[in-house]
Amino acid sequence: MNDSTAAVDVDGVRLARTLPGPVDRIWAYLTDSKKRATWLAAGEFDLRVGGAVDLRFDNDKLSPGVPAPAQFADHPCAVTGQITKIEPMSLLALTWNSGDIHSEVTFELAPRGKDVELTITHRRIGERGARIGIMSGWETHVGILHDRLTGVEPQPFWATHSRLSRHYETTF
Repeated sequence: MNDSTAAVDVDGVRLARTLPGPVDRIWAYLTDSKKRATWLAAGEFDLRVGGAVDLRFDNDKLSPGVPAPAQFADHPCAVTGQITKIEPMSLLALTWNSGDIHSEVTFELAPRGKDVELTITHRRIGERGARIGIMSGWETHVGILHDRLTGVEPQPFWATHSRLSRHYETTF
């Protein structure tokens, strides 16, 4: 992606991407289940500190393309957690519990003229393979969000995820 920055380290991953604003539009795509389902996952957020997080992923429906590869057939399709910090229109932090991964995700929004920089930091992931897979997932999901916001057909989820996984495997 042309305007993305990504990093994988021993603790987690970070992705920054410029999206077409305004900030309230991007906030809605983070917090509204119906809008979030078009690029990440459906499910409710109780938008208060301590509020429940419930995400249900269906990556096969995010864009046209092939279904999930065999290695993801048993991949957890749900995330639960709690909101740990919320500053409407600028920051949403939450715990992220999926399978064996009990981690933390922070979404930060920063206006950049008419655009918005979305920074996602996912910490406490654990082993390198999980970090690479999660980074590939975030970059693919945010790419689909960008496509939705600009009115183009979303990139194929699994083909993009596989390409990015190979890239991060050799880069990091």
